[in-house]
Amino acid sequence: MEIVHTPVLPEETIQFLGPRGPGELMVDATLGEGGHSYAFLSRFQDLRIIGIDADSEIQKVARERLKEFGDRIHFYSGWSQTFFAEFPGEIKRPDTILVDLGVSLFHYEKGNRGFSFRRDEKLDMRLDTSAGSSAAELVAALPEKELADLLYQNAGERFSRRIAKAIVEARKQGALGTTGALAELVERAVPPSYRRGPIHPATKTFQALRIAVNGELSRLPDLLEGSLRVLEPGGRLGIISFHSLEDRIVKNFFREKNKDCTCPPEAPICRCEGRRAVNILTRKGVAPGEAEIQKNSASRSARLRVVEKVLDEDGQ
Repeated sequence: MEIVHTPVLPEETIQFLGPRGPGELMVDATLGEGGHSYAFLSRFQDLRIIGIDADSEIQKVARERLKEFGDRIHFYSGWSQTFFAEFPGEIKRPDTILVDLGVSLFHYEKGNRGFSFRRDEKLDMRLDTSAGSSAAELVAALPEKELADLLYQNAGERFSRRIAKAIVEARKQGALGTTGALAELVERAVPPSYRRGPIHPATKTFQALRIAVNGELSRLPDLLEGSLRVLEPGGRLGIISFHSLEDRIVKNFFREKNKDCTCPPEAPICRCEGRRAVNILTRKGVAPGEAEIQKNSASRSARLRVVEKVLDEDGQ
Protein backbone atom coordinates (compact mmCIF):
# COMPACT_ATOMS: atom_id res chain seq x y z
CA MET A 1 0.00 0.00 0.00
CA GLU A 2 1.45 3.35 -1.08
CA ILE A 3 0.54 6.47 0.90
CA VAL A 4 1.02 9.67 -1.10
CA HIS A 5 -0.56 12.32 1.15
CA THR A 6 0.97 13.82 4.28
CA PRO A 7 -1.57 15.29 6.74
CA VAL A 8 -1.00 18.93 7.60
CA LEU A 9 -0.57 20.43 11.07
CA PRO A 10 -0.44 16.98 12.72
CA GLU A 11 0.98 18.04 16.09
CA GLU A 12 -1.12 21.18 16.31
CA THR A 13 -4.24 19.18 15.51
CA ILE A 14 -3.45 16.68 18.28
CA GLN A 15 -2.66 19.50 20.69
CA PHE A 16 -6.07 21.11 20.26
CA LEU A 17 -8.23 18.06 19.48
CA GLY A 18 -6.64 15.25 21.50
CA PRO A 19 -9.01 13.49 23.96
CA ARG A 20 -9.76 15.31 27.20
CA GLY A 21 -11.10 12.15 28.89
CA PRO A 22 -11.26 8.35 28.53
CA GLY A 23 -13.29 6.50 25.90
CA GLU A 24 -13.97 9.47 23.64
CA LEU A 25 -15.48 9.38 20.15
CA MET A 26 -14.01 11.43 17.33
CA VAL A 27 -15.35 12.05 13.84
CA ASP A 28 -12.76 12.52 11.08
CA ALA A 29 -15.18 14.15 8.68
CA THR A 30 -12.78 14.16 5.70
CA LEU A 31 -10.86 10.93 6.14
CA GLY A 32 -8.83 10.87 2.91
CA GLU A 33 -6.02 8.34 3.20
CA GLY A 34 -6.46 8.33 6.97
CA GLY A 35 -3.36 10.28 7.97
CA HIS A 36 -4.91 12.30 10.79
CA SER A 37 -6.91 9.32 12.05
CA TYR A 38 -3.79 7.15 12.08
CA ALA A 39 -1.96 9.71 14.20
CA PHE A 40 -4.81 9.97 16.71
CA LEU A 41 -5.48 6.23 16.99
CA SER A 42 -1.77 5.51 17.44
CA ARG A 43 -1.38 8.13 20.16
CA PHE A 44 -4.60 7.52 22.14
CA GLN A 45 -5.29 3.85 22.84
CA ASP A 46 -8.95 4.08 23.88
CA LEU A 47 -10.06 6.66 21.31
CA ARG A 48 -12.66 5.58 18.75
CA ILE A 49 -13.10 7.26 15.36
CA ILE A 50 -15.76 7.43 12.66
CA GLY A 51 -14.08 8.20 9.33
CA ILE A 52 -16.10 9.82 6.54
CA ASP A 53 -15.27 10.26 2.87
CA ALA A 54 -17.31 10.76 -0.28
CA ASP A 55 -14.69 9.06 -2.46
CA SER A 56 -14.95 5.27 -2.31
CA GLU A 57 -11.54 4.80 -3.94
CA ILE A 58 -9.57 6.78 -1.39
CA GLN A 59 -11.57 5.16 1.42
CA LYS A 60 -10.25 1.79 0.29
CA VAL A 61 -6.75 3.08 0.93
CA ALA A 62 -7.78 4.36 4.37
CA ARG A 63 -9.42 1.04 5.29
CA GLU A 64 -6.22 -0.82 4.50
CA ARG A 65 -4.07 1.69 6.33
CA LEU A 66 -6.21 1.70 9.49
CA LYS A 67 -7.13 -2.00 9.69
CA GLU A 68 -4.67 -2.56 12.55
CA PHE A 69 -7.00 -0.58 14.83
CA GLY A 70 -9.88 -3.03 14.40
CA ASP A 71 -13.24 -1.87 15.68
CA ARG A 72 -11.83 1.38 17.04
CA ILE A 73 -12.37 2.81 13.53
CA HIS A 74 -15.68 2.76 11.65
CA PHE A 75 -16.28 4.06 8.13
CA TYR A 76 -19.05 6.05 6.49
CA SER A 77 -19.18 6.49 2.71
CA GLY A 78 -20.74 9.78 1.71
CA TRP A 79 -20.62 13.52 2.26
CA SER A 80 -20.00 14.74 5.81
CA GLN A 81 -22.94 17.12 5.89
CA THR A 82 -25.23 14.21 5.00
CA PHE A 83 -23.77 12.16 7.86
CA PHE A 84 -24.41 14.96 10.34
CA ALA A 85 -27.91 15.66 8.99
CA GLU A 86 -28.83 12.00 9.43
CA PHE A 87 -27.00 11.49 12.73
CA PRO A 88 -29.25 9.31 14.95
CA GLY A 89 -30.17 10.93 18.23
CA GLU A 90 -30.01 7.72 20.20
CA ILE A 91 -26.27 7.07 19.80
CA LYS A 92 -23.33 8.75 21.52
CA ARG A 93 -22.51 12.18 20.15
CA PRO A 94 -18.87 12.83 19.19
CA ASP A 95 -16.54 14.57 21.62
CA THR A 96 -14.34 15.83 18.79
CA ILE A 97 -14.85 16.58 15.10
CA LEU A 98 -12.04 17.29 12.64
CA VAL A 99 -12.73 18.65 9.15
CA ASP A 100 -9.77 18.97 6.76
CA LEU A 101 -11.06 20.88 3.74
CA GLY A 102 -8.04 20.17 1.56
CA VAL A 103 -8.02 17.86 -1.44
CA SER A 104 -5.72 14.89 -0.88
CA LEU A 105 -2.56 14.57 -2.94
CA PHE A 106 -3.93 11.10 -3.75
CA HIS A 107 -6.41 12.73 -6.13
CA TYR A 108 -3.68 14.62 -7.95
CA GLU A 109 -1.24 11.71 -8.14
CA LYS A 110 -3.42 8.60 -8.25
CA GLY A 111 -7.02 9.65 -8.90
CA ASN A 112 -6.89 9.85 -12.72
CA ARG A 113 -9.80 12.29 -12.64
CA GLY A 114 -8.23 15.43 -13.98
CA PHE A 115 -7.40 17.29 -10.77
CA SER A 116 -3.97 18.21 -12.11
CA PHE A 117 -2.93 19.87 -15.35
CA ARG A 118 0.53 18.28 -15.03
CA ARG A 119 -0.66 15.10 -16.72
CA ASP A 120 -3.18 14.66 -19.52
CA GLU A 121 -6.30 13.04 -18.05
CA LYS A 122 -10.04 13.06 -18.50
CA LEU A 123 -11.41 16.36 -17.17
CA ASP A 124 -13.67 15.13 -14.36
CA MET A 125 -12.60 16.43 -10.89
CA ARG A 126 -15.51 14.83 -8.99
CA LEU A 127 -14.73 13.28 -5.61
CA ASP A 128 -17.96 11.28 -5.89
CA THR A 129 -18.04 10.09 -9.49
CA SER A 130 -21.55 8.68 -9.13
CA ALA A 131 -23.24 12.08 -8.99
CA GLY A 132 -23.08 15.65 -10.23
CA SER A 133 -21.57 17.30 -13.29
CA SER A 134 -17.93 16.82 -14.23
CA ALA A 135 -15.58 19.70 -14.95
CA ALA A 136 -15.77 18.89 -18.66
CA GLU A 137 -19.56 19.18 -18.54
CA LEU A 138 -19.36 22.58 -16.81
CA VAL A 139 -16.83 23.83 -19.34
CA ALA A 140 -19.05 22.61 -22.19
CA ALA A 141 -22.35 24.00 -20.90
CA LEU A 142 -21.88 27.22 -18.93
CA PRO A 143 -22.59 30.52 -20.70
CA GLU A 144 -19.56 32.77 -21.08
CA LYS A 145 -20.54 35.22 -18.31
CA GLU A 146 -21.32 32.44 -15.81
CA LEU A 147 -18.04 30.75 -16.62
CA ALA A 148 -16.11 34.00 -16.12
CA ASP A 149 -17.92 34.66 -12.83
CA LEU A 150 -17.12 31.14 -11.64
CA LEU A 151 -13.40 31.58 -12.35
CA TYR A 152 -13.29 34.95 -10.61
CA GLN A 153 -15.47 34.16 -7.59
CA ASN A 154 -13.98 30.74 -6.81
CA ALA A 155 -10.33 31.54 -7.43
CA GLY A 156 -9.87 35.26 -7.96
CA GLU A 157 -8.70 34.66 -11.53
CA ARG A 158 -8.05 38.20 -12.86
CA PHE A 159 -8.14 37.08 -16.49
CA SER A 160 -11.41 35.21 -16.04
CA ARG A 161 -13.16 37.00 -18.90
CA ARG A 162 -10.39 36.32 -21.38
CA ILE A 163 -10.25 32.66 -20.37
CA ALA A 164 -14.02 32.24 -20.50
CA LYS A 165 -14.17 33.82 -23.95
CA ALA A 166 -11.39 31.52 -25.18
CA ILE A 167 -13.20 28.46 -23.80
CA VAL A 168 -16.46 29.39 -25.50
CA GLU A 169 -14.68 29.95 -28.82
CA ALA A 170 -12.74 26.70 -28.54
CA ARG A 171 -15.72 24.52 -27.68
CA LYS A 172 -17.36 25.49 -30.98
CA GLN A 173 -14.65 23.38 -32.58
CA GLY A 174 -15.09 20.44 -30.20
CA ALA A 175 -15.26 19.40 -26.55
CA LEU A 176 -12.53 20.32 -24.08
CA GLY A 177 -12.50 16.92 -22.47
CA THR A 178 -8.96 16.62 -21.12
CA THR A 179 -6.77 18.50 -18.67
CA GLY A 180 -4.09 18.99 -21.27
CA ALA A 181 -6.45 20.67 -23.73
CA LEU A 182 -7.84 23.02 -21.08
CA ALA A 183 -4.43 23.93 -19.63
CA GLU A 184 -3.05 24.68 -23.10
CA LEU A 185 -6.05 26.85 -23.93
CA VAL A 186 -5.70 28.87 -20.72
CA GLU A 187 -2.00 29.35 -21.33
CA ARG A 188 -2.73 30.76 -24.79
CA ALA A 189 -5.53 33.01 -23.53
CA VAL A 190 -3.59 34.93 -20.86
CA PRO A 191 -0.91 37.62 -21.42
CA PRO A 192 2.73 36.48 -21.83
CA SER A 193 3.71 38.07 -18.52
CA TYR A 194 1.13 35.89 -16.70
CA ARG A 195 2.59 32.76 -18.27
CA ARG A 196 5.95 33.62 -16.73
CA GLY A 197 4.51 34.07 -13.23
CA PRO A 198 5.34 32.00 -10.12
CA ILE A 199 2.48 29.55 -10.73
CA HIS A 200 1.17 27.84 -13.84
CA PRO A 201 -1.40 30.12 -15.55
CA ALA A 202 -4.05 27.39 -15.40
CA THR A 203 -3.75 26.90 -11.60
CA LYS A 204 -6.65 29.16 -10.66
CA THR A 205 -8.88 27.90 -13.47
CA PHE A 206 -8.45 24.33 -12.25
CA GLN A 207 -9.04 25.40 -8.63
CA ALA A 208 -12.23 27.24 -9.54
CA LEU A 209 -13.61 24.28 -11.50
CA ARG A 210 -12.75 21.81 -8.72
CA ILE A 211 -14.52 23.98 -6.13
CA ALA A 212 -17.59 24.23 -8.34
CA VAL A 213 -17.73 20.56 -9.29
CA ASN A 214 -17.56 19.38 -5.67
CA GLY A 215 -19.63 22.20 -4.17
CA GLU A 216 -16.80 22.96 -1.75
CA LEU A 217 -18.08 26.40 -0.79
CA SER A 218 -21.80 25.71 -1.11
CA ARG A 219 -21.59 22.60 1.10
CA LEU A 220 -19.52 24.28 3.80
CA PRO A 221 -22.25 26.21 5.72
CA ASP A 222 -24.38 23.05 6.13
CA LEU A 223 -21.29 21.10 7.15
CA LEU A 224 -20.42 23.64 9.83
CA GLU A 225 -23.97 23.86 11.17
CA GLY A 226 -24.43 20.09 11.16
CA SER A 227 -21.14 19.27 12.83
CA LEU A 228 -21.67 21.82 15.60
CA ARG A 229 -25.23 20.61 16.18
CA VAL A 230 -24.13 16.98 16.57
CA LEU A 231 -21.05 17.76 18.71
CA GLU A 232 -21.35 16.99 22.43
CA PRO A 233 -21.39 20.13 24.62
CA GLY A 234 -17.84 20.56 25.89
CA GLY A 235 -16.54 18.96 22.70
CA ARG A 236 -14.21 20.54 20.18
CA LEU A 237 -14.59 21.23 16.46
CA GLY A 238 -11.48 21.85 14.35
CA ILE A 239 -11.51 23.03 10.73
CA ILE A 240 -8.44 23.08 8.48
CA SER A 241 -8.88 25.35 5.45
CA PHE A 242 -6.56 25.97 2.51
CA HIS A 243 -7.73 29.13 0.77
CA SER A 244 -9.14 32.47 1.86
CA LEU A 245 -12.68 31.90 0.61
CA GLU A 246 -13.35 28.86 2.80
CA ASP A 247 -11.32 30.25 5.71
CA ARG A 248 -13.49 33.39 5.69
CA ILE A 249 -16.65 31.26 5.88
CA VAL A 250 -15.24 29.29 8.81
CA LYS A 251 -14.00 32.38 10.65
CA ASN A 252 -17.31 34.23 10.30
CA PHE A 253 -19.32 31.17 11.35
CA PHE A 254 -17.28 30.77 14.52
CA ARG A 255 -17.55 34.49 15.28
CA GLU A 256 -21.34 34.38 15.01
CA LYS A 257 -21.56 31.33 17.27
CA ASN A 258 -19.27 33.08 19.77
CA LYS A 259 -21.65 36.03 20.25
CA ASP A 260 -23.66 36.38 23.46
CA CYS A 261 -26.21 38.58 21.73
CA THR A 262 -27.54 38.18 18.19
CA CYS A 263 -29.78 41.26 18.19
CA PRO A 264 -29.15 43.79 15.39
CA PRO A 265 -26.68 46.57 16.29
CA GLU A 266 -29.41 49.22 16.23
CA ALA A 267 -31.52 47.45 18.89
CA PRO A 268 -31.61 49.63 22.07
CA ILE A 269 -31.70 46.61 24.40
CA CYS A 270 -31.04 42.88 24.07
CA ARG A 271 -34.20 40.89 23.44
CA CYS A 272 -32.75 37.65 22.04
CA GLU A 273 -31.78 36.24 25.44
CA GLY A 274 -28.98 34.50 23.60
CA ARG A 275 -25.96 32.75 24.99
CA ARG A 276 -22.82 31.96 23.08
CA ALA A 277 -22.69 28.50 21.55
CA VAL A 278 -18.89 28.20 21.35
CA ASN A 279 -15.66 29.53 22.79
CA ILE A 280 -12.99 30.26 20.19
CA LEU A 281 -9.68 28.58 21.05
CA THR A 282 -7.63 29.86 18.09
CA ARG A 283 -8.32 33.58 17.62
CA LYS A 284 -6.10 34.02 14.56
CA GLY A 285 -5.99 30.44 13.41
CA VAL A 286 -2.95 28.18 13.54
CA ALA A 287 -0.58 28.13 10.56
CA PRO A 288 2.23 25.62 9.89
CA GLY A 289 5.78 26.45 10.93
CA GLU A 290 8.70 26.81 8.55
CA ALA A 291 9.93 23.29 9.31
CA GLU A 292 6.64 21.74 8.21
CA ILE A 293 6.43 23.91 5.09
CA GLN A 294 9.92 22.83 4.07
CA LYS A 295 8.99 19.15 4.47
CA ASN A 296 5.48 19.48 3.00
CA SER A 297 5.02 22.47 0.70
CA ALA A 298 1.29 21.68 0.35
CA SER A 299 0.84 22.81 3.96
CA ARG A 300 1.91 26.40 3.34
CA SER A 301 -1.64 27.77 2.96
CA ALA A 302 -3.24 25.64 5.70
CA ARG A 303 -4.95 27.25 8.68
CA LEU A 304 -6.51 25.46 11.66
CA ARG A 305 -9.39 27.05 13.59
CA VAL A 306 -10.80 25.37 16.70
CA VAL A 307 -13.80 26.06 18.92
CA GLU A 308 -15.12 24.40 22.05
CA LYS A 309 -18.87 23.97 22.20
CA VAL A 310 -20.49 25.56 25.25
CA LEU A 311 -24.05 24.38 24.82
CA ASP A 312 -26.63 23.33 22.28
CA GLU A 313 -28.40 26.28 20.69
CA ASP A 314 -31.68 25.21 22.22
CA GLY A 315 -30.06 26.02 25.56
CA GLN A 316 -29.42 22.43 26.66
